Amino acid sequence: MHPLTIGKRTMNWGERTYVMGILNLTPDSFSGDGLLVPTVQPQLPEGEKPGVREARRFLAAGADILDIGGESTRPGSQPVDNEEELRRVLPTIHAIMAEYPDALISIDTYKASVAEEALKEGASIVNDVWGLRANPGLASVVARHQAGVVLMHNRSNTTNVEVREQLGKAYLAAEYQNLLEDVKDELLGSVALAHSAGIPDEHIILDPGIGFGKTVQQNLELINRLDEIRALGFPVLLGPSRKSFIGYTLDLPPDQRLDGTAACVAIGIARGADIIRVHDVEPMLRVAHMTDAIVRQN
Repeated sequence: MHPLTIGKRTMNWGERTYVMGILNLTPDSFSGDGLLVPTVQPQLPEGEKPGVREARRFLAAGADILDIGGESTRPGSQPVDNEEELRRVLPTIHAIMAEYPDALISIDTYKASVAEEALKEGASIVNDVWGLRANPGLASVVARHQAGVVLMHNRSNTTNVEVREQLGKAYLAAEYQNLLEDVKDELLGSVALAHSAGIPDEHIILDPGIGFGKTVQQNLELINRLDEIRALGFPVLLGPSRKSFIGYTLDLPPDQRLDGTAACVAIGIARGADIIRVHDVEPMLRVAHMTDAIVRQN
C-alpha cells in the first residue's frame, strides 16, 4: 500500500495509527461540541476564529489531521447552503494555516464549491460522507488539487431515525443483503468514481461509515470486522467517537461516551484502522499509542 504524501507530510500506512481531531463549526453537533454554540465557546479573544483554540490544543497533543466541518451530519440534521458553510469554515482554516502552515487540514464536506475554496485556503484532504455520490463535481475538484479524499459508506435515511431522550438520534434499520459485502461493494463503487476523475489509489482512504445508515448491531459488527474493509487494499479511517450506537449500548449520553469510544478505537486499530477520527484527542492519542505498542510490534 503506497503512502500518502501531501506537502511535507507523509503517512506510512501500517507503521502507526494517525489521529484526526474533529472541529465542528456548527451549532447543532450531535456530540455537544459544536463550536458555534455559545455555551461551548462563550468568549473568544478579539479577532480569534472559532476552533483555533481547539486546533492549538489538538496539534500540541500530537494530532496528525484537523477535520473541519461546517454542516452537521447527525441523523435528522438540516443541511446548510454553500455560502453559510463557507462562512463557517474558511476563516478558521485561514487562521490555522497562518499560525501552523504545515498543519494537515481535512475539510468535511460533500459540496464541490466548499471543497474548492477550502483546498485553495490550505486544506489538503476532502472528507466526503457520501463517498463522491452526492455531488458530481467533487471528484474533479479533489483530482485537480491533488488532494487526499476520504470515501465514506453511507446509507442514511432521515425517515428511519429514532430519538431517545439523553441518548440522541440513531438509525433504526438499514436493509442489507449482506452487511460487509454490501459495504465493500459500495465503497469500491466510490473508488471507481474517484478513478474516473483521475484520483490515484494513493490518495484514497476508505471509511465504513460507522453510524451512517446502520443499526447499533451493524455498527458493532463493522468495527469487529474492519479487517475485511482493510483487505480491499486502501487505508481505513474509523470514526466511532461519541456516536449514538455507543450511547445505546451503554445507556449513556454523548458527554459520557469516552470509555466506549476508547474501546471502539482499540478494537478498530487491532482490526486494521489506520486513522481514528475523534473528538477527545488527548485521551484517544494515548489509547492509539498503547494499542499500537501491542498490535504493531515489528
